[in-house]
Amino acid sequence: MTTKEETATQLNARAAKSFTRRTMLKSATTIGAVAVAGPWIVKDAFSSSGEVNILMWSDYLPEKFMKDFTASSGIKINYTGIGSNEEIINKMKANKGQGFDIVSPTNNQNLEWGPLELLQPFDINKVQIDKVNPAMSKIGTDGWNFKGKGSHWLPHIWGTEGIAWRTDKWAPSGDAPSYGDVWSDANAGKTMGRPHSMMLGAGLYMETIGELAPGSMWKAYESETTMRPIWDKVASWCIKRKKNLKLLWNDADTQKNGLLNEGVIVGQTWDGPPMALKSAGEPVMYQAPKEGAMAWVDGMAMPIGAKNMAQIYEFIKFAYDSKHAGVAIDSHGYNSPVLGADTHAGAAYKKNFSDAYPGKSLANLNPWPPQAPWYGEIRTEYVNKFKSA
Repeated sequence: MTTKEETATQLNARAAKSFTRRTMLKSATTIGAVAVAGPWIVKDAFSSSGEVNILMWSDYLPEKFMKDFTASSGIKINYTGIGSNEEIINKMKANKGQGFDIVSPTNNQNLEWGPLELLQPFDINKVQIDKVNPAMSKIGTDGWNFKGKGSHWLPHIWGTEGIAWRTDKWAPSGDAPSYGDVWSDANAGKTMGRPHSMMLGAGLYMETIGELAPGSMWKAYESETTMRPIWDKVASWCIKRKKNLKLLWNDADTQKNGLLNEGVIVGQTWDGPPMALKSAGEPVMYQAPKEGAMAWVDGMAMPIGAKNMAQIYEFIKFAYDSKHAGVAIDSHGYNSPVLGADTHAGAAYKKNFSDAYPGKSLANLNPWPPQAPWYGEIRTEYVNKFKSA
């Protein structure tokens, strides 16, 4: 049982293990010893000059983190923020893998990226991989080892999607909120979510009230034949309740604005934005819902057109330093795969983590399954049907 006294390090370790319990990691092989990379050496001429072009989620690189990196390395970060995996893929396809040195796909996107051949493998000897939780680094070696050329993905930030609310305006009934609270008539006109994941959350809730068979939403990933009848029911259920929604979001800033300025009292959100608001003293709370929070790991990948190679590895070295990773999670509110990062974060981060994942929440995480291209296309079809209704 998780207690308030457990450290964030212990909680993070348990969370990492949970990623191996479900469909995120299919391998039954026990995680063994992780090879320790050799000493990291960067020639002064490269580590003290140049720039690195990064396409990453819009709130992942706090200002202090970037300033500290430039001060220590002399390397300028050219940062382009995004709000979805679709943006990353579409931009890379349009540019044929050119224009950026680092992009940040989510772990479950490997089936989408592999056939595109727009990424190149990392030289793992230049990465201090021993500083990262092995359960998360294993995601890259297992799922992102395209054509046997080595890992094309390194873990960077992990988090969950669950329920956030205004503590001065609403409270869940019982010990935990539910995905169903977003669609409830009692909260009509005061809720928000991201269309595709909010519909998945609705499906998980429908499983608990007998409108879908248990396990349906994960079974939908198996084939189009299996998916369509399940999502037909989900789309119909959501369309009937669309009137209850106040706001649809697609990035971190929209989530924050909804809770602060748009009259939203409860919403399905990422953990980072509401946790950042909570740390800033706003009356906001985030918690894993009773159906289980949806877990993800966003990574770092190198497009085939990456130019600034030495600067890329210098950035990874900096990001995998526990002190700098701690500074980042203190600011954006997500979690780091870097071992010991939480020891460099403040008390607010540790309390937020414990508050967000009480009891058996970490053991009940729902890792996003690997998403085949056909699944993404069909899901978009249902999302568009919902949005246009």
